[in-house]
Amino acid sequence: MAEPRTGAGRVALAATRVATLVALLAATAGLGLAQERTSLKSLRGDVGLEETGAAPPVVKQDTPSDGMFGRAYRQQPPLIPHRIETYQVTKDFNQCMTCHDWPANIKAGAPKVSETHYNDREGNRLDKISGTRFFCTQCHVPQLDAKPLVSSTFQNATEVK
Repeated sequence: MAEPRTGAGRVALAATRVATLVALLAATAGLGLAQERTSLKSLRGDVGLEETGAAPPVVKQDTPSDGMFGRAYRQQPPLIPHRIETYQVTKDFNQCMTCHDWPANIKAGAPKVSETHYNDREGNRLDKISGTRFFCTQCHVPQLDAKPLVSSTFQNATEVK
């Protein structure tokens, strides 16, 4: 590239070169910071990213007298009060429905899934659970009486003033 002949052009070229040099120096310094970051511990402890830790034990929790856990916000999906890690849910079979689909829920003494779960995306009523509601753990999670990993000041809607 030819050198600019005017004074303004030379100043602009010099400024570009200085900016490039500063960017290179910052990138080089960043490499050192990245190496220092690898020694930080995560909430999982001293476990590599590729390693899988054992899942914590989940046992049935004591449910409130009315049988329902409190909810933190309106329309929150109900929590699951029992173990589910061995439950099989595939595109063809959902073990949750052996107890929670009607009329099996009566014999099992389990809550029946919401009527909204029997509607497809267009609002059409179905005789079986909609495919969009088939994978329960997309919305429902097991209740666990565990110590929080981080502190939180979250308040549910009824507590906010």
